[in-house]
Amino acid sequence: MSKRIYIADAIQAVNQKVLIQGFIDNLRDSKYMAFIVLKDITGKIQITIEKETHPELCETISQLTEDSVITILGTVASNDYVKLNGVEVIPESIQIESIADALPIVRKAIPATKKKKALERSSIDQRIDYRWIDLRTDENQLMFQIQTTMVNAMRQYLLDNNFIEIHTPKLIGAASESGADVFEVKYFDRNAYLAQSPQFYKQMAMASGLERIFEVGPVFRAEKSYTNRHTTEFTGFDLEFSYIVSYQDVMDLEANLLIYMLKKVEEKYGNQIKEIFGTEVIVPAFPFPTITLHDLYDELEKNYGYKVDESEKGDLTTEAEQLSYKWSMEKYGHEFLFVTGFDAQKRAFYHMRDENGVPLGYDLIWRGVEITTGAQREHRYDILKKQAAEKGLEEDVKFYLEFFKYGCPPHGGFGLGVDRLTMLLLNLGIKDAMYIFRGPNRLNP
Repeated sequence: MSKRIYIADAIQAVNQKVLIQGFIDNLRDSKYMAFIVLKDITGKIQITIEKETHPELCETISQLTEDSVITILGTVASNDYVKLNGVEVIPESIQIESIADALPIVRKAIPATKKKKALERSSIDQRIDYRWIDLRTDENQLMFQIQTTMVNAMRQYLLDNNFIEIHTPKLIGAASESGADVFEVKYFDRNAYLAQSPQFYKQMAMASGLERIFEVGPVFRAEKSYTNRHTTEFTGFDLEFSYIVSYQDVMDLEANLLIYMLKKVEEKYGNQIKEIFGTEVIVPAFPFPTITLHDLYDELEKNYGYKVDESEKGDLTTEAEQLSYKWSMEKYGHEFLFVTGFDAQKRAFYHMRDENGVPLGYDLIWRGVEITTGAQREHRYDILKKQAAEKGLEEDVKFYLEFFKYGCPPHGGFGLGVDRLTMLLLNLGIKDAMYIFRGPNRLNP
């Protein structure tokens, strides 16, 4: 038997015999002719069957449905009348691999014709119920190809800059960071928790002398959030590195990482993203603009009349995040904005603070959404212990504090959500941007 080739390669193989396999994307079966559009991960091709010439295929064709999986052995022929790539496959055999039932969802809105009523697209929640069917669309398959390039580019940038990839545990013995927003799980005869970040173990790697590390892995947050950007499980892209002079080093590394990644995505998929998702990939300039939280609130009030209560000014409100994008674009023509100078009460205890008690960290806003909290970490045992005690966490993080007793270099880092980056890059909601969404009301499929 011939070896299967991808449809993208079959399109180029005019006058050659090919074996192709895939899902039926479209099917038209009339009295004398049948036309099948076959789709695999690389593209689509038309199969043309003249029934008179191939009566032996008629019985098989009569059983076919859209989304069924078939194997075709046939010859690729050039045909200028075929809109799809100007080629067609004339089959000598059609083998059924799997017959699809009528689909339970409408993946895309279908406009009305003279014979048929318009069909509305199923809601995102209905589509997630049958996510494996929804994922067959061109958009969704392209999305994961883009995401692959995105993550691979970031990984490559770090490998080129002497980073080591590690894999930290997700089952932990103590509620991490703040003690809130963690999932408790039964662990033999005691309780364990799902890690809400690899933060403590990233810093352990600094104390281990690994110097520069990153990790791509699952992150769990027990937040009852029902927004279009929150989820209870997501993929985090985290890094930490040693011997920094200030958190400016962390910001510079993140800016360069994102520039490198967006450049790679733009080169490979920029045109398709514009065509299919209707959004442009902008490769940002270095450096990214930076503003203190205090000054940002002043600017937002001055320019847009946006006011918040003094009690809220220690952190960024969601509205301020969204408005900061408008401000950054108007002032700098830049999609990214670093915001510094947060209130110590609003930041984790392990952020290093300056002589005035202001955390040496930042949020990075992209297109009006926070994508990162980064910082220089406190690596001095006594100060770290004191800051944990201030937040009533000294007992909870006892194991973590041990990492700093036996020597630890100055260091900092940040984390990015892969799903949130995908969402913002392609202008989607979080439920659309994930392979399978997890939220307070969603544990299936």
